[in-house]
Amino acid sequence: MSSRVDARTRVDTCGPRLKARFLGESATAQFVRFVFVGASSNILYAALFVGLASFGSFVANIVGIAASTVLANELHRRHTFHAAERVGWFQTQWEAGGLALVGLALGTAALAAVHVLFPGSSALVQIIAVIAVSAATGALRFLALRGWVF
Repeated sequence: MSSRVDARTRVDTCGPRLKARFLGESATAQFVRFVFVGASSNILYAALFVGLASFGSFVANIVGIAASTVLANELHRRHTFHAAERVGWFQTQWEAGGLALVGLALGTAALAAVHVLFPGSSALVQIIAVIAVSAATGALRFLALRGWVF
């Protein structure tokens, strides 16, 4: 019976510690929240893209990017960096949105480079290039948001 109590006690104390770490202000906690927000905003983007596809992929892409970027910026302000008291909504959208545009430009440039350097490359190669650049710019965006915006 004592082993059951010990196991329950460990679970009961582990939960609050894990929650405190996740909600903390360390770079690791903020990065975990940053990734979670990024995934959430990508889900919104995908839903809008699919929902608006009948208007054409260009319209669906622009609306999806705009809405998911605004959502991500606000979630980063409030939850990732706990900066709602320090940084206003407009400043967040202006500065973090600018960083998102730089990331979008780099991803587009990477895709163009793949087309120039490897003409006729498969969709998989193109996707890998865009994902690699997106991951790198995402990491740089995290550092810029953490150190400059928030």
